Amino acid sequence: MGVKDYSFLRDLQVEFKNYEVTNKFSLCFWLYLNEPSTLPSTILYQEHPDVTSHAPFLLLDDRKKILLFPSLISSHSNITSWREVAHAISESEFPTKKWVHVGCEVTQDLLHLYFDGKIVGEKCLTSSLSNDMGSDNSRISLTCITGKNSQLDGYVHSSELFPMLSTIENHYVKDPPVQLSIDSSSAYEIEEDSDGVWSIVGGKASCRRNFDIDVTLMDNFSRPMTEEAEVVASLVYSDDNTLVEKPVDADAALLTSYDGIEYASSDRPSKVISGRASFKLKISQLSSKCDNRLFRIRFDIPRLGKYPFLEVFSRPIRCISRNRSTRATSLMLKKSSLGIHLLNGSQSPVLDDGSYDRPCIVREAKQSPSSKRVKLGQEKLCANFKDDFVLKQANGGSRSHSWTSEDNHAHQNSLVARPVSHGGAENFSSDSENSETTNSPVDDLPNNRDPISDMVVFKYCLADLNERRLLLKEMAMTAKEEELATFAERVSLFSGCSHHRHQISISKRLIEEGINCWNLISNYNHHVLWENLVSGLQEHFLKMTFGRIRSLTHQDFNLLRRVSGCQDLVSQDNFEKLWCWLYPVAFTLSQQCISSLWGSTSPVWIEGFITKEEAESSLTILGALQEPGTYILRFPTSRSWPHPDAGNLVVTYVGSDYTIHHRLISLESIYSSGVKGTTIRPIQDMLLEQPELRRLGRIVRSL
Repeated sequence: MGVKDYSFLRDLQVEFKNYEVTNKFSLCFWLYLNEPSTLPSTILYQEHPDVTSHAPFLLLDDRKKILLFPSLISSHSNITSWREVAHAISESEFPTKKWVHVGCEVTQDLLHLYFDGKIVGEKCLTSSLSNDMGSDNSRISLTCITGKNSQLDGYVHSSELFPMLSTIENHYVKDPPVQLSIDSSSAYEIEEDSDGVWSIVGGKASCRRNFDIDVTLMDNFSRPMTEEAEVVASLVYSDDNTLVEKPVDADAALLTSYDGIEYASSDRPSKVISGRASFKLKISQLSSKCDNRLFRIRFDIPRLGKYPFLEVFSRPIRCISRNRSTRATSLMLKKSSLGIHLLNGSQSPVLDDGSYDRPCIVREAKQSPSSKRVKLGQEKLCANFKDDFVLKQANGGSRSHSWTSEDNHAHQNSLVARPVSHGGAENFSSDSENSETTNSPVDDLPNNRDPISDMVVFKYCLADLNERRLLLKEMAMTAKEEELATFAERVSLFSGCSHHRHQISISKRLIEEGINCWNLISNYNHHVLWENLVSGLQEHFLKMTFGRIRSLTHQDFNLLRRVSGCQDLVSQDNFEKLWCWLYPVAFTLSQQCISSLWGSTSPVWIEGFITKEEAESSLTILGALQEPGTYILRFPTSRSWPHPDAGNLVVTYVGSDYTIHHRLISLESIYSSGVKGTTIRPIQDMLLEQPELRRLGRIVRSL
């Protein structure tokens, strides 16, 4: 990948030099357009010696659809409006700020327009027009708008002209361009306000907090770039993208941490490794000190040039001081006698006014950023599944190309954790966990004869979700099931939250079955078509749920696609995101007390996989909420393994205060609530016993 591979749209010049074009040709190129300022605008013109004025070849109309015109002939020189000429038009509008492969097939009788290898427009030409296309068309030059007529700001990659047809699909997969993007899943710890603005604690050194963001450098098929590159992070104002200046005698506005030492982010770019660059950042400037203006973080690759596709911006950021951050209301806990309990210790809260919050379910809170980021060892674990650890297949001979690592014993290295500051409690990255750790001393934990050391337990408890995922993948390579079970108990003891136990216990099976599933579907390739993945996942889902309940629908797969970011061509990384969400859900549905909900047709307790927004919309009719007590069951789309809430059910319901509430049902608490030797009661019965839940609602799918 180099700067020479990309050019401005206005510099595109394609000429018919080596052959005479009289009947047919194909033109292929990758096109990146910024938002147009004027519509309609011509993308490419045609030039001919017999015609003094430029004629359009590709045009972007006022609906952002692309028009493809036939090749220029001298008899059209007197045409006043080229819209009168027969042309092909795209079915949908042309997207901006992303790469799209454009293919144009022109013959005497037919025009074909392609986007990303698929026909999006075609037009049969009239016989009179076909007869006019003669051999005098020996040289045609296609250029974009130039000089004062330039209306479109765009870029071109890999333009080629062919004297034959049936080359567009081959050109599409041959040399795709790259684009820099933010991996939104890496920013899960950042708190998002109701207006979509990120809320980050910053300011003076004693208060500001670390937050993690990963950016990816991928081609158009989600394949990581292997060439070396360095990404620079900068803090800019959200309204005009100007740089936030460094105050006099103060820290740089944006800081990055390496091995516990802070640097100005501009001084320490992050290297792209396997298509990913990871940042651990802090903001020293408060919005209140900058006229309450919002910030953004700009990531770019200066060495490769100032291109918009090699530059990406975070969401708007409101940088606040610590004392302005919201804190959860302190709750006194009282043990519940019901079958469904709270996730933070299987207890139900008593509010300050003495009233009881209903114990059947837990309010689904927004994730909050960690109060402090702890240095978790000297080794740097890659945030990708790829190259993380090695798992042998069932036949003992093959190795997966993903979820692997060259260092099979990284977790045995020295793990040194920085002590947590007494200035604030440590957040263990799970909004369903108790914010206070137990007072048990280290000596109460199992002794050092255990294969998994105490420091690994501490590291897991203090890590964020991504670091926990990497640790579990690494341990699952060598640890036995009983060792993982012991590790789960020790984590629950130290963290004071028993709900890590389930996610740790399923880790080995999740990873092994995920590798097997991918290899079966992809035939050991790095990519697979979405339709092939759907059929393979359908079969595997039925196996995971023992085939005794219903299969997934088209709407379910649409949600899975949104959760994982899958495109028509699915990469291993996207599959792994999908799998980490789907497997805990399938495991839950395989349990006897839940499978009856999923399989029920009258009534339909769970109509499928839906988002929080779809659930809220389903509880609203013509802008008004349904009657109090109406509820819908769903799986939280923001909770993936190894989050303690992954795979649990959420009840979305209309409360007596005529507002919508979201509360979590703990599968572990359901099973732990039963008396040993007795049958677990159906969850339907437990739900209907709750006074706040009176009537099962129906799902209204978003289009």
